Amino acid sequence: MTFTEPPKKRLGQHFLHERGIIDKIVRAVDPQTGDRLVEIGPGQGAITFPLLDVHRELTVIEFDRDLIEPLTQAAQGRGTLHVIHRDVLQVDFTELAAGGMIRLVGNLPYNLSSPILFHALEHAAVVRDMHFMLQKEVVDRMAAGPGTKVYGRLGVMLQAYCRVTPLFDVPPGCFRPPPKVDSAVVRLVPRPRAEIRVEDDAMFSRVVRDAFGQRRKTLRNALSSVCDAAAIEAAGLDPGLRAEQVPVDGFVTLANALARRAPP
Repeated sequence: MTFTEPPKKRLGQHFLHERGIIDKIVRAVDPQTGDRLVEIGPGQGAITFPLLDVHRELTVIEFDRDLIEPLTQAAQGRGTLHVIHRDVLQVDFTELAAGGMIRLVGNLPYNLSSPILFHALEHAAVVRDMHFMLQKEVVDRMAAGPGTKVYGRLGVMLQAYCRVTPLFDVPPGCFRPPPKVDSAVVRLVPRPRAEIRVEDDAMFSRVVRDAFGQRRKTLRNALSSVCDAAAIEAAGLDPGLRAEQVPVDGFVTLANALARRAPP
């Protein structure tokens, strides 16, 4: 069976077709014996089948019903393809790992990339690594450091829990239809628990969210509903700074101090 369905704009579908880029992604993933690979949004199988040819077994999560049967048929004779027909945000990666570790791969729909990243982060304890194709602007934000224009909530949240490494850019012409933006492939490796300094995930998330909620405000004003200026100073930060000037460790230290003083 061949793929006859055109890309669906409402699902943010842009199907990768450039073989050189596909080969670079497979080499970056570098599947090893015993790996449990899970691809998010296989589409028409541009990355799926090269991975299947190398690894012989792959689980894919696809929301578009019209792609399920063509994927299943095209996989015959190439290896074992497990297809999960579901919204990825409803998939429990911890349950899917079944006591082991999974490796995530995917050309993520640009309109859902941040929710998918945060969903994967919730299950980081069972994720060995992630290789995602995303809008280049998003990858830049994920890896940005303090003092840059694109440093924000996404980068702080991801870098606190993962090592983020941009790998290579992908021009629009590598997709059908071509998106209006450049893309990039990024590798995320969840940090070992002993390396993660965050003591209270909920408090950390709230501090980062509020700090970047209104970027022009100082920490003193942006975090007024969470703490006062004295608490910010006690954590070693200047209350007059704006969020984009604060390193990841600064947010972690402040959130930990607030969590310790909060009532149980």
